[in-house]
Amino acid sequence: MQQSRRMARWSTQRGLSLAVLMFAGGCSTLVREEPAPPPPPEPEVHAPLATQTFRFDPETTGVVGELQVTVAREEDTLADIARRFNLGFDELLHANPGVDPWLPGGGTPIVLPTQFVLPDAKPEGVVINVAALRLFYFPKAGPDEPRVVTTYPIGIGKVGWATPLGRTKIVAKRKNPVWTPPASVRREHAEAGDPLPARVPAGPDNPLGTRAMNLGWPSYLIHGTNKPAGVGMRASHGCIRLYPEDVEALYDELPTGTRVTIVNQPLLHRWQHDRLYVQAYPPFEDHDHDADRAKRALLEELQDERTLQRLAEAGGAVDPLLIEQVIEQGRGIAVPVTVAGLTYDAFLASARRVANAVPVGSNRHGHAEQDADAGDPLAGTKGH
Repeated sequence: MQQSRRMARWSTQRGLSLAVLMFAGGCSTLVREEPAPPPPPEPEVHAPLATQTFRFDPETTGVVGELQVTVAREEDTLADIARRFNLGFDELLHANPGVDPWLPGGGTPIVLPTQFVLPDAKPEGVVINVAALRLFYFPKAGPDEPRVVTTYPIGIGKVGWATPLGRTKIVAKRKNPVWTPPASVRREHAEAGDPLPARVPAGPDNPLGTRAMNLGWPSYLIHGTNKPAGVGMRASHGCIRLYPEDVEALYDELPTGTRVTIVNQPLLHRWQHDRLYVQAYPPFEDHDHDADRAKRALLEELQDERTLQRLAEAGGAVDPLLIEQVIEQGRGIAVPVTVAGLTYDAFLASARRVANAVPVGSNRHGHAEQDADAGDPLAGTKGH
């Protein structure tokens, strides 16, 4: 009898325990789950900064502009975005490896290499760095006026028709020019089954565009184009091409006799405040340049006592791996290589996010939204 009672009591306790466990299990489904963490906030989008004209002090300015990032529209090509932001096609192509140039796709981030290390040349008149596919104009300042530098993307001579290097000047200017193709160009076209007339009148079929400026070197010009997509590429017979809106603006600024200096500098480095910037472009295989010499000059700069003292005062450090990465990738992005702990990816991630619109102060067609954050349009680093 006692054993029967013990068995009954055990069964009752076991039943209660199971009931408690089942109830506890059922309650667990009633506990509200913790909400998922909110997604990271979208980066703030600003008005684009000026990409064309900057304040310039020959004693202190080595770098102008600022790196920016925008987002492609559904209908954009890289050529569209390049022209909008005062860039050339190859500049944008090199800065965005892996992006389809003809169909980037809506929402694709596009790095805008709108920060420029100035060429190592006397800042006077026009200075052209063919390696950067870029022209810099250093006008003289009037009384009580700050000096500025204006920069434009250019097209230059294709392989076999290299744009010459050296110093010359503008000897003549022509509006709505007639093009007289040189015999060598006519011969090339004839051999390709595309004969040229002896003279091409002004108009939409004229490859010189609406403005032409003759250089002291016979047959070489700075001119516009009727094919703007070729700006920022090696596509001419040695002449220097500009977008139509750029050549018209520059034409009005440049008097006859303006000095023109053309250099080939694929590796640039200059100080801006307490930072040393390095900017590297892919070298041209058919240009006579010494990339190793430029690299040695950079390394000597980094080992100079004044550089080491400057770095110590600013709390900076030289990162040889970052320097090597900038040179090897040749993306044409100016990178401050003396910021302690900085990586290439971190620098790109810190770039200003901007609307896909014409920058303030630009001579491009269209308008940009201007707000208090747009900055000073003259702000510095903050033929054929």
